[in-house]
Amino acid sequence: MKTKILIVFQIAMFIWGVTNPAKAQIKQATLTTEAVRLFEKAEWNIELIEQWQNPYLKEDVSLDMEISTPSGKKLIVPCYYESGKSNQLQLWKARFAAREVGKYTCKFILCKNGKTTSEFVANSFKAVASDKKGFLQLNNNYTFKYDNGEVFRGIGENICWEARSNDDSKFFKTLHENARFNYEFMLPKLVANGGNFTRVWICSWNFPLEWQTVSANTNRYTNSTAYYNTSAIVKLDRLFVLADSLNLHIMLALAGGGGFETGNYSDKTIGFAESDSAFFVNPKSKLQYKNKLRYLIARWGYSPSIGAWEFFNEVDYLSFSKDPTDTSRPKSVTAWHHEMSTYLKANDPYKHLVTTSISHKDVEGLNLVPNIDFNQKHSYKNTAGIPATIIDYTEKYKKPYVIGEFGYEWDWSKNFDLFANEMDSDFKRGLWYGLFSPTPILPMSWWWEYFENRGMMSYFARVRYISDRMLADGKGNFEQVDGSFSSSEITVYGVKCGKSTFVYLFNPTNEVIKGSVQVPQNKQLKIITLYTCETGETATHERFLVKDGTLSISDVELAPLTDKIIIVSEK
Repeated sequence: MKTKILIVFQIAMFIWGVTNPAKAQIKQATLTTEAVRLFEKAEWNIELIEQWQNPYLKEDVSLDMEISTPSGKKLIVPCYYESGKSNQLQLWKARFAAREVGKYTCKFILCKNGKTTSEFVANSFKAVASDKKGFLQLNNNYTFKYDNGEVFRGIGENICWEARSNDDSKFFKTLHENARFNYEFMLPKLVANGGNFTRVWICSWNFPLEWQTVSANTNRYTNSTAYYNTSAIVKLDRLFVLADSLNLHIMLALAGGGGFETGNYSDKTIGFAESDSAFFVNPKSKLQYKNKLRYLIARWGYSPSIGAWEFFNEVDYLSFSKDPTDTSRPKSVTAWHHEMSTYLKANDPYKHLVTTSISHKDVEGLNLVPNIDFNQKHSYKNTAGIPATIIDYTEKYKKPYVIGEFGYEWDWSKNFDLFANEMDSDFKRGLWYGLFSPTPILPMSWWWEYFENRGMMSYFARVRYISDRMLADGKGNFEQVDGSFSSSEITVYGVKCGKSTFVYLFNPTNEVIKGSVQVPQNKQLKIITLYTCETGETATHERFLVKDGTLSISDVELAPLTDKIIIVSEK
């Protein structure tokens, strides 16, 4: 009898709670970070009561942090739900990175169905200086720049996922499943060898944030009934703590490698779109995506390590139907990017760079979307064409262009060991061709497990050495230089950075070639340095002559399939 009475009471209390919700109220907001430093994470715990169906949907419930900066700017920082039940005491969090030294004031605003239900004025706080450089911003076609004004050029590779437990490679399954290919190993190794930029995917087997059922080829993540996969959240938190500690920047691809049918946007799961093409036009799907962007900003937007938000990996594969007369899909994809990039720019208080990528087929209008900061494509089996591609797209669309993936071979069903030397040479060429082209991120190689296993990661240091010299000499300013070699067999690229000129020479033949280099120069007093790309060795070169505005450097010898850089500087 007592049990029945208790059950009836509990049911009655539940009904009362639904029909008589507790008054919405922000009860407390506590800064948990001991000292707030520029460009570092500061975190608040916010305790509140509010009723909701889904705390991740802004149209249901939202919490924002309104900040007044020392210079008087007003910022709105989205907050995110952490734990607790509807209509009971809940924990929400705010994360913020200060960009100005001085005193800040802030208040928290709670909304239900878009209407304010509670406000809470929190204690003011002061931000002090740090050794961090800040967030990446646009600068010119060759470089980005930090908040502190320092210029940046990205050097690195794709490390799009960690080792999978069931890889589908025909010849390298064992290698790809090796546990050492995790971010704690690969990211520090990349940085130790001169890398400062990488690319990471969110997909069904890597950071599966929007997959309640994860891919069967990974055991790193678990299925989840939560709206956002909790195992993915934990590992994304880990990723950005690690990247921040390394001063490494990440291009985060928000939609990596398929998996639509099992993801949150499909109407077969918890979504609304009947197909991946319907996703781009369904109003409910678009609202769902905007809520995801808001969550990303709230939880990880504080991190300067986010070098760019990348909406899609190779979106051209979703942009065309089998009917060649159907023009609706590319138009809807472009319109979607316009809408989402506008939303992201309006709601990201840090104004992270925004991009998306194609494989090889341009989508009409996509390169012209104004809130896409830089365009990009992927280039396989055409590394020699990378410089021309970058120049062509940069001039045509008047914004930076990036080669987000490149490689000698794209087909994972082939045995790369049969042409391993060609793979290695192509890896190196892509980096050098990018360094001498107008791009702020050097082309990023694919097949990170294969190249790490062959000891290629140390090569990033060779490129970083020259890149640092270019940036130091030119302070981020580059000019194309028309150089030539006495033999037409030699590939030549040149740039001028400040008072220094850099000329890249590559001998693609199987013969030793010796000859002279010509570059435009007027002043007589010069120091000529030869840099051997393979070893990193430098040597002074004495045999040169300036005449009629041309610098001729004689007796330059290149062994088969090798490269050198000539550095011309004033005494």
